[in-house]
Amino acid sequence: MNTVQTLSSLRDRLKPSARMPVVFLGHGSPMNAIEDNSYARAWTNLGQALPRPNAILVVSAHWMTRGTTLVDISRHPKTIHDFYGFPPELFAQTYPASGDPELARTVVSLLASHHGAEDDTWGLDHGAWTILKFLYPEADVPVFQVSIDMSRDLTYQLEIGKILSELRDRGVLILGSGNVVHNLRALRFDGKQYDFAVEFDQLFADKMEQRDFAALADRHALGSLLQMAHPSVDHYLPALTIAGASDSRDSLTWMTDTIDLGSVSMRSFVFHAA
Repeated sequence: MNTVQTLSSLRDRLKPSARMPVVFLGHGSPMNAIEDNSYARAWTNLGQALPRPNAILVVSAHWMTRGTTLVDISRHPKTIHDFYGFPPELFAQTYPASGDPELARTVVSLLASHHGAEDDTWGLDHGAWTILKFLYPEADVPVFQVSIDMSRDLTYQLEIGKILSELRDRGVLILGSGNVVHNLRALRFDGKQYDFAVEFDQLFADKMEQRDFAALADRHALGSLLQMAHPSVDHYLPALTIAGASDSRDSLTWMTDTIDLGSVSMRSFVFHAA
């Protein structure tokens, strides 16, 4: 199926809707899923404020692939507990939302230029379900994930976001989940923030306000600061996907712009039609 046919099929299947926002949430520790804290409350409030989507597409830091962009076509995506050392209560959590195989296959076609491919073995990792349980606690909106290709440069995720942005006008919520700063090697529990974390977080915010996404995807220019903020860029890439899915018509709203555990930015944001 070519792209024109794909988009026509999508328009026929989903009723036209007001342009959906695109959202990036800093998900932080899996424990946020079972704690009553400022992040959980912010996610709950956001879920109540968002227009109700026909489906949710999640780009999570925790589904990493190389050489391909996989799309989960599962009809009933499983809840993945992709962590260890946490209390049994966390492992007991489930998020029994249905998938959307037809829409997911449409997304595979949309991403053909970026090595899109079907997958039915993944599900919902903790980058997805730990925040979805607050956004849509009834698990009554179909949801599926798209992977991040770790073999590509940063600009690749901006391109992915731009392709996916077509879905915004068809009632699909595009949700990125990661962290603007994510260095688990440098965690501290004394309440102090590392200078590099504060610096990168502010740089990110400034460039986003300026819509200078190219600067945020310039690994060479970001240099050692990026390396300190992200020893691996997996938690950074979903933020670039969401930036790429926005356009000049959007307004930018910030949420939970704090540094947790010294080196994890919980900064979150929403692009929405002005």
